[in-house]
Amino acid sequence: MALPIKGMALPMKGMKTAIALPDIAPNSVPMLEAVTKALGVERGILPADDQIAHVWSNLPRLIEKIPPEHRSETIVRMCVAVAAGLFDGAINYAWNAAVIELRNKVRSFGLAVVPQVIDKDFDEAALVDLKDAELLSLCLKLNLITEDGFFLLDQNRDIRNNFSAAHPTKGALDEYEFLNFLSRCGNHALTNEKNPRGVDIQGFITAIKASSFSQEQITLWVTRLSDTFDAQREALFKMLHGIYCDPTSGEQARVNSLAICEPFKGALSPNSKSELIDRHQEYKARGDEKRSKASSQFFEKLGLLSLLGDSELHLIFTTASANLLAVHNAMNNFYNEPPFAQRLRQISEQNQIPASAQYSVVEAVTTCAVGNPWGVSNAAMPSYEKMIKSFSPSEVGILLNFGSLPSTVVGNRIKNQTSCRKRFAQLVTLISAASVPTQSKAQYDYWIKEAKA
Repeated sequence: MALPIKGMALPMKGMKTAIALPDIAPNSVPMLEAVTKALGVERGILPADDQIAHVWSNLPRLIEKIPPEHRSETIVRMCVAVAAGLFDGAINYAWNAAVIELRNKVRSFGLAVVPQVIDKDFDEAALVDLKDAELLSLCLKLNLITEDGFFLLDQNRDIRNNFSAAHPTKGALDEYEFLNFLSRCGNHALTNEKNPRGVDIQGFITAIKASSFSQEQITLWVTRLSDTFDAQREALFKMLHGIYCDPTSGEQARVNSLAICEPFKGALSPNSKSELIDRHQEYKARGDEKRSKASSQFFEKLGLLSLLGDSELHLIFTTASANLLAVHNAMNNFYNEPPFAQRLRQISEQNQIPASAQYSVVEAVTTCAVGNPWGVSNAAMPSYEKMIKSFSPSEVGILLNFGSLPSTVVGNRIKNQTSCRKRFAQLVTLISAASVPTQSKAQYDYWIKEAKA
């Protein structure tokens, strides 16, 4: 007995409209019976009425998942094939719709950009000539489909080649297999979930080096990097690092490179971090001092010095400390200290001071904060005070020891210059008692009383 097929479907949650397919049973059921009878063949060569009814009742739910702009004539023909019980033809139409949309995804990515990714010529003609297997591989490489999507669509490709009307079939698919086929095409090819756009690398490089970016340009390029696929974005970060470190790059190109990387510094992938570190170590290994120094600055500007390890941080902290002391002991130190103090403060805020560099940092900060008989650099004092307040217990212990080490410059000033002694006592009041190590408690109490005297 033929099963009636009623028009349906209920609106899906989150959908503005629902698809209601017409009731086809009054027409299709007698038509199929009449056609097979006229040709003198068994009705059983086509799917049974209840199989057609099952597929027809599930079509609205699956088609609703496909954005309206992708419900092309191939989807309409697929529905007509289902109504006629031609599941093998319906499979072919569904696959054609998927292939058309995958090609459109490649076009949206940018035909001019594809050659930069696959390292060979590519244009519209090459896209159209791609075999289905090659198209799937390209979409995976461009990150237009996921690895799961590639696996499932590749299975659909095999099914289409062996069980659809496109070629002599090896067998017939039942209603459940067809619905599964359509679901895969819809979920992994016909949706808009993954549509990154490629970045024209040559155009990007030209723009970076051409002139200083406006805020609008920065926003535009950051958006483009955000929208592209992971592998290209990682390659572009590495390229920006290379431009920044290149001695022949102009200052505007270096500033542009930092401006583009800045928004991504907290979201770099493990692979991006690894590649940047490898490039930095490569510069050091071949003795390229200019690029190595610029690379350290790149990491510092982005607050990523911790990626370079303690040995790198030791050198950066001790060099910054030595530079600060050199300026402090030179002419016009009160005017020249602030930028050097600020730099040391910034890198100490971004990174924990390695144990091997703690003495150098504490000595430089304490010496400059205590000053000399003529005073201190007032503009630099906020940086010194902020660093002292954030000293670790071991760093606090080093600072307190300077009060009884006359053999050092700062210790000699504390012992022999009243103004320096008073300033040192005031610096000790910036330290929280909770940060004082047990062995330094007596020294801390002594200077706290000195400050109150």
